[in-house]
Amino acid sequence: MIVEQLSLVDFRNYAAADVTLQAGPNVFVGRNGQGKTNLAEAIAYFATLGSHRVSTDAPMVRRGADAAIVRARLAHGPRRIVLEVQVNKQGSNKARVNGSPIRPAELPRYAQVVLFAPEDLQIVRGDPSTRRRFMDQLLTQRAPRMSSVLGDYDRVVRQRNALLKSAKARGIRGDQLSTLEVWDDKLITLGAQLIDARARLADELAAPLAAAYAAIAGADHDPGLGWALSIDGADPDEDETEVDAAAGGSTQDRFRAALAAKRSTELERGLTLVGPHRDDLILRLRGLPVKGYASHGESWSVALGLRLASAELLRAESQLGDPIVILDDVFAELDSDRRARLAALVADYEQVIVTAAVEPDIPDALRAHVVHVEAGTIIDPEHPALGHAGAEVDAARTEVGAELRHPTAESADDGR
Repeated sequence: MIVEQLSLVDFRNYAAADVTLQAGPNVFVGRNGQGKTNLAEAIAYFATLGSHRVSTDAPMVRRGADAAIVRARLAHGPRRIVLEVQVNKQGSNKARVNGSPIRPAELPRYAQVVLFAPEDLQIVRGDPSTRRRFMDQLLTQRAPRMSSVLGDYDRVVRQRNALLKSAKARGIRGDQLSTLEVWDDKLITLGAQLIDARARLADELAAPLAAAYAAIAGADHDPGLGWALSIDGADPDEDETEVDAAAGGSTQDRFRAALAAKRSTELERGLTLVGPHRDDLILRLRGLPVKGYASHGESWSVALGLRLASAELLRAESQLGDPIVILDDVFAELDSDRRARLAALVADYEQVIVTAAVEPDIPDALRAHVVHVEAGTIIDPEHPALGHAGAEVDAARTEVGAELRHPTAESADDGR
């Protein structure tokens, strides 16, 4: 799979832009703040339905605009497909595939992207929510239906929290709150699906993570990963994150028992304290947690290893070809040995997109089609007319925006 054409309207610092890409390596070079990362972010949005830099969509809409439009033409062999998404500053987003309206949540089934960025270090060193988000995005790419499970689970947690807070305010005891059992059942049904899917994913990542880490670091430090589950007693508030290997019974049974044990504490705090929204992915090297024990170089190798392992999983099972690999300002963070190893590992993917502040940071193996980015303008010597597409893309703003804002009755809103 490759992106052949990318068009942006009112996305980040681009009023209107059009860029042509090719198979193999593509390099965007520009000083910080010029817009090169915005191009990578736009491509990745189709696969992850979000940004690797911000947690909400609104910052991706250009100042003064109500919505941004991203259009990409993808190629898989002789097949061509056009994906379009309207990212709204407020309200539900809209999407189309080959001109037909779809739910935005369906976009990941048509595009697979693995993006490496400096922010990836937070997967290793950040709080548990960062690691959960990494795993959930990969889950969604591999099985788009998991997007609905995640969304439904989040809504149940919010509804259940609202009920707990209301009961706390009114001084209602747990045995007087019969409606809580209804929400417990929904929480357990959806949460168990998510817990089991995450566990399977961690198992499948183990071998490719070990291989990728050894290739990047040049050493075998026995990397591993496993979930610390709140249904088995892990509690991030108490810094108790060990995996309880002795826990038995089905996921749903353990979930129900944990909820019963926490009922009084949940009512006191007005908060749901058990479930996959409270779990943590524990990453280890040499048997020790990476967070707190690993060096900077080791932490980077684990973060890169996770992304490479993700790419290998997607590559092995995809019918769309290789995932698109994006390296966003990564090489500036690495020493020369890790740069060369990383470049060698990704060079044979069908398409690699690299961003860098200075061209010498990019290994020779990836320095092919080079495009310069200056203040929201794309300067491509091979396609000089496409940097700012002027009237052509301005017309697309009107055409695509009108069609996405007024889809057919078959289209469904999605809050991403």
